[in-house]
Amino acid sequence: MNEREIAVFTLVDMFNEGAYNNIMLRKTLNKYDDLTKTQKAFITEVVNGTLRNLMNIDYIINLYSKTKTNKMKPFILNNIRASVYQILYMDKVPVSAACNEAVKLAKKKHFNQLSGFVNGVLRAIARNKDCIEYPKDRLEEISIKYSYPTWLLKYWLEEMNVEQLEEICKAFSNSPKVSLCVNTSKISKEELVKELEKENVAVDANTLLDNSIYINRTSNIANLEAYKKGYFHIMDESSILAAKILSPEGVVVDTCAAPGGKSFAMAEFMKNKGVIFSRDVYEHKLELINEGAKRLGLENIKPQLFNSMEVDSETKADYVLVDAPCSGFGLVRKKPDIKYNKQFEDIDELVKIQRKILEASSQLVKVNGVLVYSTCTISHKENIDNVKWFCKEFGFSLESIEKYLPEKIKCETAKDGYIRLLPNLYGTDGFFIARMRKNG
Repeated sequence: MNEREIAVFTLVDMFNEGAYNNIMLRKTLNKYDDLTKTQKAFITEVVNGTLRNLMNIDYIINLYSKTKTNKMKPFILNNIRASVYQILYMDKVPVSAACNEAVKLAKKKHFNQLSGFVNGVLRAIARNKDCIEYPKDRLEEISIKYSYPTWLLKYWLEEMNVEQLEEICKAFSNSPKVSLCVNTSKISKEELVKELEKENVAVDANTLLDNSIYINRTSNIANLEAYKKGYFHIMDESSILAAKILSPEGVVVDTCAAPGGKSFAMAEFMKNKGVIFSRDVYEHKLELINEGAKRLGLENIKPQLFNSMEVDSETKADYVLVDAPCSGFGLVRKKPDIKYNKQFEDIDELVKIQRKILEASSQLVKVNGVLVYSTCTISHKENIDNVKWFCKEFGFSLESIEKYLPEKIKCETAKDGYIRLLPNLYGTDGFFIARMRKNG
């Protein structure tokens, strides 16, 4: 199978099985290990891009097709979807190639009688792609154009105006950069850049943080020698910043640690000194942390099986990180299916869990110790509302994070102890971080 065919069948399988895009993609790319870097990158872009823009793509298909998307055969629908994504969003793919390959694929899979239909729909969309008419209602237009359910947009609109909302949705529709956290206990940022360039990896060192780099032009990061030597781990800059804002030493507890990235970043920051108890409720996830720490040569990480909603009356820590389970809407660039799989009711349930974890974690912190709360979502309900409740109920105070922020990040709330990162501002995931100190 060629890369277009693989992309289409990956989409078909995702919708049939209800599987997460990142899991299905990893499974697919591992299965076809003879693919080139370029082919793997194409498959990833088509699959994730189609999912990120699914509502817009389906809306446009329905404008130009007599047979609506809900009546199409799964293979034909996803063949058209993948091709529409290429026509609308991939400038380097000629329109003729997107159309012709979709027709060939329909015929190859014995849909000869529908090949003309596929061709007609795609050609009509290609002719009219620059004059698509959207609903007059602004919220409905944003919902369709950027593929967000209206309930989520209304929820976000409680905290911002419609112009800000559109900026955020537009930024979340872009492909994310691949960000690496430099293992500074083994190598400097400058040295890692040279090592990766020797392996023909395109590197961008113009980052927000002094221990991060962006890369592209690599299909399997785990095959790089620099990876095998433990010179870095994959981590968005927003997550690295959470570790920097904590700036831990001594005894540290990472309450919801899996898969371990923030524990690794903290261990590197601590130069392998002190101890980090990296906790999770699943043993197989602790194994992932163990394996990662071993590859990176981080000896101060101690994985522990523990439910973070339960009270630990024995352990006392100088620093605690609560990277809480959340709705994950800050990750939609990487996990676009989140937009379609979550409901408003899920947020209320998550807030209950977040508060239980915070309550239990409050007892871990020594007097005058520090707790950092973070999530990969952007709404007040899961973020600053939780923080204010926690400070009031458990004797903590927010403290300024200004000195922990890099020069490129300007944030009015930093002096108040918290920050909300957005992709339209800094190119990071959507993320929230707050630093609190336990009152004496």
